[in-house]
Amino acid sequence: MTVRELSEMSEFKVVCMPDGEREIKGGYAGDLLSWVMGRASEDDAWVTIMSNVNIVAVCTLADPACIILSENVQPDPEAKMRAEQQGVNILSTELDTFSACARIAALL
Repeated sequence: MTVRELSEMSEFKVVCMPDGEREIKGGYAGDLLSWVMGRASEDDAWVTIMSNVNIVAVCTLADPACIILSENVQPDPEAKMRAEQQGVNILSTELDTFSACARIAALL
C-alpha cells in the first residue's frame, strides 16, 4: 500500500505528502525519538503523538514511509515546513495510537 492509498482512507488525513507513491511495508509506534531512530524500519508507517521538528529529523535517519500523528495531533509549523522541504510524508488521524496501528496492520 502507498502513502497516498492510506491517505484515501477516511481515518487518515494529509498534512503534507511530497512522496505519496512511497510504499508502506510495515509499521512502528513510538514517541521516544531516540528509540524510534534505532528501531523503526525503512518503509514503516510510524505512528506517534510527537509533533515538533525533531520528528522530521528522525525520519531522515530511520527513513519510514510516513509519519502518522495520532489523536488528531497536528505538527507545529516548523515541522510541517521542514517535512515539505525534506520530502517527509505526514498524515494525521483522530484514532488513538493503538487503533491507528490496528487499522494499518489490517490494511497491510
